[in-house]
Amino acid sequence: MEIYQLRYFVAVAETGSFTKGAARSFVSQPSLSQQILNLEAELGQALFHRLGRSVALTQAGHSLLEHARRIISEADNAVREIKEDAGSGHRVAVGAIPTVAHFFFPAVIAHCRANDIRLKLRSYENFRPNVVAAVLEGEIDLGLISLPINEPRVVQTSLFTEPLLLAVSARHPLASSPQVTFPDLKDENFILLGDASSLAAQVRRISGDYDFEPRIAHRCAQLATVKSLTAMGLGVSILPRSARTANDPEGLVYRKFSGGAPTREIALISHYRRHPGKGAQLFVDAAHAVVGPLNSTVSAPPFRAASATRKSSGRVAGQTS
Repeated sequence: MEIYQLRYFVAVAETGSFTKGAARSFVSQPSLSQQILNLEAELGQALFHRLGRSVALTQAGHSLLEHARRIISEADNAVREIKEDAGSGHRVAVGAIPTVAHFFFPAVIAHCRANDIRLKLRSYENFRPNVVAAVLEGEIDLGLISLPINEPRVVQTSLFTEPLLLAVSARHPLASSPQVTFPDLKDENFILLGDASSLAAQVRRISGDYDFEPRIAHRCAQLATVKSLTAMGLGVSILPRSARTANDPEGLVYRKFSGGAPTREIALISHYRRHPGKGAQLFVDAAHAVVGPLNSTVSAPPFRAASATRKSSGRVAGQTS
């Protein structure tokens, strides 16, 4: 039994197709099929029910799948550790949702530079489903996403909780209203990130709690686009407090909601079978240093400033919004 045979087997099992499994493994379908047949011959058991264009695992296939995933994970972890020990540097690949990536990656990098932490970060920015998928497929070591997540194969560690704010044009009546509540937005046009955005999904859930469906006028792929269109008065948006920067478009106003403000929780996730290498651990430590002590209240700042002075504790000085 060869590890590449197990990789082919897992690829077919997870894609449900020899064709898709071969494409994912970057081999020809005949080569992959032959190696699966060799593996079945060695085990003396059929691993798949061949169902025309699709396949389904047999009982033996189900029994092998978790073992194969574990073997592949351990082999990849061994290679990663050996490469790091050989002096290739402490590397880590981290994915983050767009409303986190824009401030978190620069803050962590600045913290590492200020504290002489040798970390080679490869960043990946995408919406939550894609970040979670990249973690599960082993493409990245860690993911930064908003909770909740219903996926038993990931381990999650909460980083911070922050309020959601109303973003409007300075000319909008709500910009100067004494109080702002979510029901006030019932007849407004919304400017949101795309359907895959966890923030957009949260806005729809909150709107449903107040018995209305948000009327979405613009769906954007970039946070900067959301801000620009909102500042122009083309609609309102809901943004996390950490989205507010000194470079926001002129005329963009943020308002706190009256009463119980909606919040979101940001967490680090990793695959439950993935061994955390030195690079991943360094990133986790830097992430906690950047956000400061974990807080359950929304009054504390969600993270500390990217510009840092060297301190023995590894924390960074200053705050940013």
